[in-house]
Amino acid sequence: MRVFVTGASGHIGSAVVPELIAAGHDVVGLARSDAAAATVSAMGAEARRGDLTGLDGLREAARGADAVVHLGFQHDGIASGRFAEVAAQDEQVVHAICGELADTGKAFLGIGTGRVEDLANHPNPRAKVALAIHGYAERGVRTVLVAVPNVTHSGRDRNGFIPQYLRIARQTGVAGYVGDGTNTWSAGHTLDVARVWALAVDKAPAGAQVTGATEAGVPVRTIAESVARHLGIEAVSMSAEQAAEHFQAFPFIAIDVKMPNEATRELLGWEPTHPTLLADLDAGFYFDR
Repeated sequence: MRVFVTGASGHIGSAVVPELIAAGHDVVGLARSDAAAATVSAMGAEARRGDLTGLDGLREAARGADAVVHLGFQHDGIASGRFAEVAAQDEQVVHAICGELADTGKAFLGIGTGRVEDLANHPNPRAKVALAIHGYAERGVRTVLVAVPNVTHSGRDRNGFIPQYLRIARQTGVAGYVGDGTNTWSAGHTLDVARVWALAVDKAPAGAQVTGATEAGVPVRTIAESVARHLGIEAVSMSAEQAAEHFQAFPFIAIDVKMPNEATRELLGWEPTHPTLLADLDAGFYFDR
């Protein structure tokens, strides 16, 4: 198949593209700069210049593809307080691409999780994006939602949960968590997550929900204690009010997420093979930057 990938040069995209090529697909990767285009070409894919604001270009690329893997997102909008705005833009991207794929039976794989009945009034701005993707399953698109773990970890991870958490720990001198720290973040190694996307392109049916989490939930206190040990600082419990102030630019410290993966393993024949989150923390590369 010819697969169009947005976010092709990014953290997850740069792992997904080689997986797709290894599976025998021709890959076209969206690149918004010369540097991104060079990265895409170096992986053996065709670089297509453009960005997520160029909806006509996205429609054209979708028209020439058999499947679309949508990984692009303006993540910097979350830290700058524009989460709702960039999520609304992402919804426009979904409508532009899926509108072009309607009634073709072609595949669209996007980031998201949740049943339709749970998404309509969900407080997370990205829930509307997942709901929009769900809708195209009834319009002749093989839509697949891929739940990407909160912590997608590896040496490629520069801006995810762990790097953001580390920046705050270094700045404040403590590794904080809320209450008893038993709330959990799902986790998965970048290469294991990428494998899920590639397998889903070939195997997942319309309307499928798959997950790339190899660890359904890692307690945040456990993560904080590992970070504290490596940085030589203290792991500290905080009230919700204290945490809101302490983690102003990182509003995810108290979320509690679990992503079981048994159904994905069965559907796709997926077997994670790469290190766990704590193993990657112990490897030290997060702390050497």
